[in-house]
Order: sequence, then C-alpha cells, then structure tokens
Amino acid sequence: MTEAAFNVHATAIVVGKTGLLFSGPSGWGKSMLAFTCMTEARRLGLFTALVADDQVLLSREAGAVIATCPPSITGLIELRGTGIVREDHIPRAAMHYAVLPGTATGEDRVPPEGEMVSLAADFSLPALRLLTGVSSPLAILMAKVPDIGR
Repeated sequence: MTEAAFNVHATAIVVGKTGLLFSGPSGWGKSMLAFTCMTEARRLGLFTALVADDQVLLSREAGAVIATCPPSITGLIELRGTGIVREDHIPRAAMHYAVLPGTATGEDRVPPEGEMVSLAADFSLPALRLLTGVSSPLAILMAKVPDIGR
C-alpha cells in the first residue's frame, strides 16, 4: 500500500539500482551535483536516470521511500546559469540515501557515522555529506558507499 505523497525541494536520481536524493538549501547546487553524478555514471558505463528535479514527490511503499516527479517537469533538470535541459528519466524509484551539504571546516567537517536525515514524519534516509564544487562527486559518494551503482 502506498502512502500519500508529499513534495520536497530536492533532486532525485538513480545510479545503478541506488536512489540518491540531493537535499539542501536553495542555491546549494543540488541539481548540478546530481547532473555531474549522472554524467560520471555514464562514463563508467553505469545505468543512471533522473527521477525529479526541484520538486520531488515522496511516498512510502512497502517500507521504502519512493520518489516520483510532478508531470509538468518530467525529464527536466535546471542547471543554474545554463538553463533547463532534458535528461533520461524514469517515472519512480526507491531512494536509498539523502545527499546533504558537507562542511569543510570546524568540528562538523567529519560527519557522524550512521547519520540519518528526517525528510518528514516517519520518512528518513541515511545521510551522505558532499561539498559543492567537487570535481568528481560520484567518485566521492562511491568511496563512502561502494554499493552505489550496483
């Protein structure tokens, strides 16, 4: 049984069979990081697809967090400063990790192991932290979680 969907400001992609939900403040670079991860995945010969950009509808189905896209923006991703482009997309996917902004300095620069992020009541995912502007974000995520892309 599927619970009613709620809308979050995020970008959802799939790499291999792994769902990645890029979540963070406006202007953080969610779309560009997701796009760069998809580009890297293609270069590695991995399946990758956009689920949704900017507005992601999340629901719970059989214990999994499922992402879908509002019909009006299906297959579209905004690359800030460049415009809106079309991407290969799929209509829905389970999300396995939330990719959140990292911190380069201070005590928070090494995030806690096993960090979870609450997306809403009873909706949480394991968190992966990532700095914006890194040249190979997918490689960094795969170093942290080797199963990404499998």
